[in-house]
Amino acid sequence: MANKNKSTLTPAVLHILLALSNGDKHGYGIMKQVESDSNGKVKMGPGTLYGSINRMIEAGLIIESDKKIDSNLDDERRIYYKISGEGKKALEAELDRYREVVSVAKKINIFPEKIAYES
Repeated sequence: MANKNKSTLTPAVLHILLALSNGDKHGYGIMKQVESDSNGKVKMGPGTLYGSINRMIEAGLIIESDKKIDSNLDDERRIYYKISGEGKKALEAELDRYREVVSVAKKINIFPEKIAYES
């Protein structure tokens, strides 16, 4: 997962943090946001989602939110999650790491379509 060193986040954790970075969401809302953010390339099933959520809560990256969007329209059994301060720091560090990687790729003029693969 992530610690205070320069550990990387798993793809699932990264996508969940991105989904929660613009507001509290319940599990199904997170799944739909991840799918939307990735243009349908990432589809997170319930096992991956809730396993990741439990580990992220234990790691202090997210917390349960007491906020409900609209109690008249929402199922009161839904649990909403929000990104914690530690989660924001982890997300920022991961995005910085990605920026560094992209910067190196640009610097040496490597792009996926230019990489020659040997068979």
